[in-house]
Amino acid sequence: MILIAGPQVVGRGEPEAVLEVYGFRPRGPVVAGWEVLGWASACGPGGGRGEATINLGRGRVREVWCEGATVCADVGRVVCVDPSGVRPDRVYTLPDMRPVEAFGERGYVKLRALGPGRSSTLEINGIHMHRIEGVDPLEDAEAKVELARVRRGHLVLDVCTGLGYTAIAARRRGARVVTVEVDELVLWAAERNPFSSGLADPGVTIVLGDAVEVVQLFEDATFDRVIHDPPRYSVAGELYSRSFYAELFRVLKPGGVLYHYTGEPGRHSNVDVVRGVVRRLREVGFESVRFVPEVLGVVARKPRL
Repeated sequence: MILIAGPQVVGRGEPEAVLEVYGFRPRGPVVAGWEVLGWASACGPGGGRGEATINLGRGRVREVWCEGATVCADVGRVVCVDPSGVRPDRVYTLPDMRPVEAFGERGYVKLRALGPGRSSTLEINGIHMHRIEGVDPLEDAEAKVELARVRRGHLVLDVCTGLGYTAIAARRRGARVVTVEVDELVLWAAERNPFSSGLADPGVTIVLGDAVEVVQLFEDATFDRVIHDPPRYSVAGELYSRSFYAELFRVLKPGGVLYHYTGEPGRHSNVDVVRGVVRRLREVGFESVRFVPEVLGVVARKPRL
């Protein structure tokens, strides 16, 4: 059983372990570099006024106009920018135009804009945390949650929050979600990502901590579903270990489903990784373990009693 006590989650143990809950607060507004370039286009060749967007296409500015080499927009206050100094794939806070990227203890975190009509992605040390080739990250998250057969009333464990897309997708289906993230800087970036605002939903609890340690503190058979979306094996091998899989098996209810993102076999020397994942999941007791190429992940089920 998970007990929510104010800003804390109480886990099992003697005495009961108290886990740190992150108080997620969306921050904004922000603007993508491609939007700033759109501001300039909206001015027109004669420097006239026009309309444009902010918040990665999810909001509109009140007014936009050009003043010489700069473009100005009314976003609640006037912001003037030299378009030549921005990069289309960067996300900037307003009104200071600082990029949403920073160095932390675990490396360099950057929020990256993918362009009009697409959700943003997260990069850590230059590695994408989402599939972006031929698929939108939000749509990919929906596919993962569908494959895990998340339904209304379920309690879902989401390992590795990131920008929170799978947690948000599960919540939209009526599930309650406990999601675990080790890097507070990642959550800092998510707070500045308009597509992550759903993490503020009271039905989503964000636990800040190392998933290997956090999962050990949950009671047996707590979760109806587990969605495990770790970084690459070379970055976080402990999240692919037999001992960690045994913990995921333990906290999952009988008949519960696990979805585990692995990436594409044959890419980045990933063939052996997928085979190893399938083997270790079977060793700890999962059944019906199979790789699903459409979502580049493994699905497994805990046997019913």
